[in-house]
Amino acid sequence: MEHIAALLLVIGCSGNLGDCREIPVDVPIFETREECRDALREVPEKGNQETPRIVATCVNVDPALVYDDAELVWHVDADGRLEAALEQTDVLTAFNTHRASEGLAITQDF
Repeated sequence: MEHIAALLLVIGCSGNLGDCREIPVDVPIFETREECRDALREVPEKGNQETPRIVATCVNVDPALVYDDAELVWHVDADGRLEAALEQTDVLTAFNTHRASEGLAITQDF
């Protein structure tokens, strides 16, 4: 299994930073943080007419943790600073022990 040390996150924003979205990159994962930082230098500072402001960062990943249920959470503040982290989500599964008419149990993810 490949160990990932960093994710390259590139965000394109409107001029006033009111509308931002992730921009796909050719290689988003790296085995070392240094490789990600090298790729970060290649990210342009200016985008296109739709997303004129570009912000990017390398998000550190702890290779010792399992991120099966992880979510990449990010926010661009009013100063144009990008904050991002990989967070594990809490998945709660409820199980109804009462059998439905077909004899199947019903599960619900929240």
